[in-house]
Amino acid sequence: MSKVGKKPIMIPEGVNVKVDESVLEVRGKEGNLSLKILPDTIVEVKDNQLIVSAANEENQTRANWGTMRALANNAVNGVSGGFVKELEIQGVGYRALMEGNTLVLNVGFSHPVKFPTPEGIKIAVEKSVIKISGFDKGLVGETAAKIRAVRKPEPYKGKGIRYKNEVVKIKAGKKVAGATGGAA
Repeated sequence: MSKVGKKPIMIPEGVNVKVDESVLEVRGKEGNLSLKILPDTIVEVKDNQLIVSAANEENQTRANWGTMRALANNAVNGVSGGFVKELEIQGVGYRALMEGNTLVLNVGFSHPVKFPTPEGIKIAVEKSVIKISGFDKGLVGETAAKIRAVRKPEPYKGKGIRYKNEVVKIKAGKKVAGATGGAA
């Protein structure tokens, strides 16, 4: 039995869920999402709840059951409230700004890096914090990961782009040899 799959998903006010044979469509104030229903899973709407169940007891079916429930829950939460990821920029002279629909990053390269905003994503910059928001959890996470990959935090000084509250382990650099310990 899937512990995740057993829980019903409450459908909030203002969210419409439509189940076809192989597609789950979720509409809300933030946007519209459609999910392909995974094999051997049954999705149905009862009493303002979305219920996912397994068609049989095979291992793959049980795995799909929990996955389908999690994807459906993310879709319902996304179209009703949205998701936000925050990135911090750390480093002397490192900064970000928005030029229209393009994020411009100055992060220690000889040129500014331009990152076009994907459809369905909003990017806002406040001082050294980049906020990525949208209704598709996967797309928000993927966009944040791509921006972070432009300049990952390096392990010696910690400069770069990191997730908010991410802990970067700082390595010890080269130790300076003592005044008497050099060449003899």
